[in-house]
Amino acid sequence: MAHTEFNMDNQWLPFTPNRTFKQDPRVFVGAEGMHFTTHDGKKIIDGISSLWCVGAGHNRKPINEAIKKQLDTLDYATAFQASNDKAFKAAQMIADMAPGDLNKVLFCNSGSEAADTALKVALAYHRARGEGHRTVFIGREKGYHGVNFGGMSVGGLPANRKAFGAQLLPRVDHMRFIHDPVNHPYIHHEEPVWAEDPLLELENRILVLHDPSNIAAVIVEPIAGSAGWYIPPQGYVKRLREICDKHGILLIFDEVITGFGRLGVNFGADFYGVVPDMLNFAKAVTNGVIPLGGVICRDFIYDAMMNANSPQHAIEFFHGYTYSGHPVACAAAIATLDLMKEENLFARAGQQGRVLGDAMHSALKGLPNVVGIRTLGLAGAVELASIPGTPGKRAYDIFMDCFHHGVWVRPAGENIVICPPYIVEDAHIDQIVQTVADSIRRHA
Repeated sequence: MAHTEFNMDNQWLPFTPNRTFKQDPRVFVGAEGMHFTTHDGKKIIDGISSLWCVGAGHNRKPINEAIKKQLDTLDYATAFQASNDKAFKAAQMIADMAPGDLNKVLFCNSGSEAADTALKVALAYHRARGEGHRTVFIGREKGYHGVNFGGMSVGGLPANRKAFGAQLLPRVDHMRFIHDPVNHPYIHHEEPVWAEDPLLELENRILVLHDPSNIAAVIVEPIAGSAGWYIPPQGYVKRLREICDKHGILLIFDEVITGFGRLGVNFGADFYGVVPDMLNFAKAVTNGVIPLGGVICRDFIYDAMMNANSPQHAIEFFHGYTYSGHPVACAAAIATLDLMKEENLFARAGQQGRVLGDAMHSALKGLPNVVGIRTLGLAGAVELASIPGTPGKRAYDIFMDCFHHGVWVRPAGENIVICPPYIVEDAHIDQIVQTVADSIRRHA
């Protein structure tokens, strides 16, 4: 199928240079296992799980069949003043997977909506317990929490904030970034050990500036995924939990990327041995086939909202979406989580993550313009030196070159990110990494 056979004039592509797309279109018309099929019949290996989503690989029949069956049974039902059986079952499965007393699931449709939902829960929780003055949020530089206004406000990616800064939430601050490119440019399945404590700034500047009694929540990704797979120093996550506990501040983990197996375990919270107060999820929960996201809350948050002094008929939390707990999406989640458990895919992701990390450090370290490599779990990033005056162009050119050589990777600033489906074989990893290596050489 030539791209001239369909009209590309009307779709405005997200996070894409639309002005040049038609000159070299990337149009997928099919997918199976580890591969896409393009409009012109080429096979492209999916080296990024289609943006961290497709953990079980493409076109998995048990998930497809569950969706078809649900469509024939209950296609849609409102989430307001009612629910559906699949939403209750999916919530139970997700809560059972979560650590500690993270037992209450608020469904939405995406990671962006999950971020804004969690922020609203934090404000409502403090208000319910008589501390409505807690309205300050703390995010982190280069953190990503979606594209809605709340998520952009606590997020720390300059490109996402530049155009909309005037309308972002006013009472927000950001902790320092978690990467040390001088002392720890290469990280290979380990937590870097810093000589300094990066959270001293949170304690000695940010908390003092705003007063801890005014802070509602701290929100972080356990690993900074969207920015380019940046791994926190050893002890960072646990110390952050201790600081929040000390001052009565809620801790939110954005696990849209790290959740459901990417680190070889259920969640990043499990990997780091820390229970947050809220945990945001999306993407891999349905293997990417249908949008579904949510926030898992600890029991005390739910209990505080339920015990607020209000009439029995009153809504405790004035929030929700038309498609919250959509029965088809929840059916997809149930089938996805069942499939991943049956095939032991989380453990397999941990195992193949070692293979990916070994391959990346072996093949890419020392190549021209490579200034860092970071691998942990089934994901890695190779960081490249910028072309003077055109930041991000080298990574973008390599991304395009890899596509033309049959491999789909992700450019993130100056990084090339690799995060394949959990079903990835050693041969796939070799193909992906060698294609990236060859492209780096061609663009030296």
